Amino acid sequence: MIKFLDLQKINSQYAEKLKQTAAEVIDSGWYLLGNRVKTFEKQLCDYVGSRHAIGVANGLDALRLILRAYIELGVMKEGDEVIVPANTYIATILAITDNGLTPVLVEPDIKTYNLDISLVEQHITERTRAIMVVHLYGRVCWDPELERLAQKYNLKIIEDNAQAIGAIYTYPDGRQKKTGNLGDAAGFSFYPGKNLGALGDAGAVTTDDDQLADVVRALGNYGSRQKYVNDYQGLNSRLDEIQAAFLSVKLKYLDAENQARREIAQYYIDHITNPDIILPYPKGTDVINDLSHVWHLFVIRHPERDRLQKYLADNGVQTLIHYPIPPHKQRAYYQKNFSKKNLPITEKISHTIVSLPIFQMINKNEIRLIINYLNNINKYD
Repeated sequence: MIKFLDLQKINSQYAEKLKQTAAEVIDSGWYLLGNRVKTFEKQLCDYVGSRHAIGVANGLDALRLILRAYIELGVMKEGDEVIVPANTYIATILAITDNGLTPVLVEPDIKTYNLDISLVEQHITERTRAIMVVHLYGRVCWDPELERLAQKYNLKIIEDNAQAIGAIYTYPDGRQKKTGNLGDAAGFSFYPGKNLGALGDAGAVTTDDDQLADVVRALGNYGSRQKYVNDYQGLNSRLDEIQAAFLSVKLKYLDAENQARREIAQYYIDHITNPDIILPYPKGTDVINDLSHVWHLFVIRHPERDRLQKYLADNGVQTLIHYPIPPHKQRAYYQKNFSKKNLPITEKISHTIVSLPIFQMINKNEIRLIINYLNNINKYD
């Protein structure tokens, strides 16, 4: 069996260091709001290039807290609109609706699966307050046009950076910035399966905005800056010491592991020859040197996706679909009549995509076997 993602194998690389770190935290007797969290927050700031990083409980909370902080600061109010890609994971939408805000679903670019930036301006209204970009599957979603629109309409840009930590956007003038430091604020997920994964739930917010950072930190601590003094009706959403310590261990390896993912993606793209499979990048693309993608997922499309997925499973290859039901078709949003929205590109993507195994510990023989199955589906199916 070729696993889609082998977390045990990934974490075995630094198992002894993780065990030592866990013992140190246990022996310290301090498990929340301590030096391990402060250390990781500083490391994340240095890595991303932001002024502030606030550890929180998970990626969804990171986005919820950013929006809630903007509401507390008077930047947004209930009923305001947030432009968001229609084909994102539902957590992005949940963060918006949980704050009484209205998601405005915009179609993705069929080639990149990211928000189609050329469609954004036509969806801006007098109630629009923010654009939430999602760096889906690990690929940067950014363009100077986004910054122009934000300035023209006085909008905030919020990054859902759950899948793309370490990805770099290069501006036309050659300047480079990492995801998580492109917009006004960003939410990170350190769910175990992410490129930088904790050994449990964990997340963070990054921003250069001093006031926003202060409010986010207070909101995540019951709305309190001082024990038993509550300035806001907050949440309990804090990164704990042991997960912060684990993340500090693993952050050192992130760039090398992202590069290993690029090498696997390059091999897939160079060697998958089945004409029915649509690759994430065209043949001949230099993936290894493209820092704008960290390949959290390697997503292909096939007109008979279900048949392809069953065929691979029958041959011992695990795959997943990210995501089989788009948010506007989820039962959770029936009452908002989202299902009536005309989003044909989003639905086409959801019906044809399948994610192949890609993680730094998969070996070349396993990759070759997967490619052989893909190229010979009609022979062996």
